[in-house]
Amino acid sequence: MTADPHPGTVDLADLADLPVPTRVVFGRGTLDRLGPLAAPLGGHALLVCGRTAMRRTGVLDRAVGSLTAAGLAVTVFDRIGANPRSDEIDEALALARASGCDLVVGLGGGSAIDAAKAVAVADGADTVRELIGRTLPRSAGALPVVAVPTTAGSGSEVTQGAIVTDVVRGFKSGIRGEAVAPRIALVDPDLTDRLPAAVALESGFDALAHAVEGAVARRATARSRAYSHRALALIRDHLPGLARGAATPEAREAMALAALLGGVNVTTVSTCLPHRLQQAMGAVPGNPLSHGRGLALLYPAWLRSARPFADEAFDAIGDTLGHRDAATAVDALLARTGLGTSLTEQGYTERDIDTFVAGLSGNLENDPHPEVDTELVRSLYRASLAR
Repeated sequence: MTADPHPGTVDLADLADLPVPTRVVFGRGTLDRLGPLAAPLGGHALLVCGRTAMRRTGVLDRAVGSLTAAGLAVTVFDRIGANPRSDEIDEALALARASGCDLVVGLGGGSAIDAAKAVAVADGADTVRELIGRTLPRSAGALPVVAVPTTAGSGSEVTQGAIVTDVVRGFKSGIRGEAVAPRIALVDPDLTDRLPAAVALESGFDALAHAVEGAVARRATARSRAYSHRALALIRDHLPGLARGAATPEAREAMALAALLGGVNVTTVSTCLPHRLQQAMGAVPGNPLSHGRGLALLYPAWLRSARPFADEAFDAIGDTLGHRDAATAVDALLARTGLGTSLTEQGYTERDIDTFVAGLSGNLENDPHPEVDTELVRSLYRASLAR
């Protein structure tokens, strides 16, 4: 792994020897290096992005221009929604095959990058639905992926997972394994410049959740805790400013780094119960809630429930965030950013809990709770309905 940081607020030590198989290229203005970085990986790129933002901001044109200037052919698939669906992935996969693409570029937030990774690993499958919920072996064939995040939250640019909803089964889960990891993550903090405030804040909470869980997970290590507290300090200092409209270059760079470090922790120590709970919410149709917003709804109840089982780790998080404990710190942050609402306010009801529980999947043994059972899961959803 190598890193090419741009001079600025980022400490070079933050990017040294990251324990991920993805090469990280970090710095303002690095989008213009996309073509030269991608060229050694293939000759025809499928560029995967969302429906409007990348065109509206001109980022798509810049990305295509850099790729074509480096001699690559480019086919654009710009129909990924806020939460990637299996039918969208299959449509993109068919286009990649028909066009002879041998490389995938994911451009956008975590959804676009997850979609790109899913297309890449589904190249040998009839449908991506065959892979959802599976962990793929390292030897699984996959097209190379270059991930270019335009939000600061998911860390998907370095994670070994892609979250996709199977629209046939009504099941939202991950495709996981080292084969899913991008070859290159090109992290240009300037790309978050035109993010709507709501998207920046929701993405930022996703980064916070990764930092918290990287510190308290059963698989947490001294290294993951160090990354977590570095990310938490960056979020503490800059996320409230984004809520006030203070999206300075320094703030964008700091949040991009926090998201990246959170993604490294997702790769190395995984996540905890809130991520399983939020993914299961995707089984309820007609409520396209963002991942970060969903986590914000669930976090207060989980923090209070889990603290007795890792009190020192949670209290250390609170201390880094400037409060006596993690729950108090996160409550304050939710209030300052306007994310402190309930499941009920977001359109969910008690009737949805059965659907949530039925859709629960993934690793439940990494959480601080000594036992994760249906009773605990239901209690957390209920506590989040109206807090």
